[in-house]
Amino acid sequence: MKKKLLSAFGLKFYPFGRDLPVQALFRSPAIDTFCRKVEFTVPDGGFALVAGDPGTGKSVTLRLLAAHLGELRDVSVAYLEHPQSSVGDFYRELGDLFNVALKASNRWGGFKSLRARWTEHIASTITRPVLIIDEAQEMDPRVLSELRILSSKEFDARSLLCVVFAGDRRLLDRLGHRDLQPIESRIRRRLLLEEAPRDEMLACLDHLLDAAGNPDLIATDAKVAIAEHSAGNYRSMMTHCDELFATMLDRDATVIDGDLFFDHYKPKRTKHRKT
Repeated sequence: MKKKLLSAFGLKFYPFGRDLPVQALFRSPAIDTFCRKVEFTVPDGGFALVAGDPGTGKSVTLRLLAAHLGELRDVSVAYLEHPQSSVGDFYRELGDLFNVALKASNRWGGFKSLRARWTEHIASTITRPVLIIDEAQEMDPRVLSELRILSSKEFDARSLLCVVFAGDRRLLDRLGHRDLQPIESRIRRRLLLEEAPRDEMLACLDHLLDAAGNPDLIATDAKVAIAEHSAGNYRSMMTHCDELFATMLDRDATVIDGDLFFDHYKPKRTKHRKT
């Protein structure tokens, strides 16, 4: 959005876009607790899990977690961007992430090189590298099994890596499969996201607008209506706010209030032809 338009509304950034600055993201009590628990997990390594339906806050959780861990000393955070990879491509991507030259045709060599790099990191910093995998429900079961074996050492007495899986409900179903129970049983930290309560949605809106620089952009009655209309889904709430902001501009208004909300979402009358 053009800077002049943002300035006209006292906004430092557009609050209803996708690429929000980290400080504008709402850190709910559940997300805050999860971030701190994962922080405590990093020194010993292991697996963590974030799961929930679309729009319940998985991506926000991962961004906040990455920012939280990034503030810790000697913690390196990497992101696996192609969860659909084959085993060979999986090793190649891990090599790129952790600066280890690997060949997809030499999985055993890659296995040894990665473990050596992680062991060296632990010896010098007493912390584990962190690997975050979004859309993990898309992962090949063989890759998941390979990751479990790759990250464990000394007959599973030591863990060389902290892995955070994130995905929708299909991830829970996949990990419940008999072949993947060895991974499911090793997940030490879990955050299962559900529909947010109304008060939490309102707190999110207040935090977002305050961070953007104009806490009065949406009137209280409109905030309540938006929160209720979004049915606990943060993505729906952002979509509604974006639509209402466009309507506000179209009407040369300066605030999104209850009248604008109800007028925008009022049922459209259908015209009947005369016979």
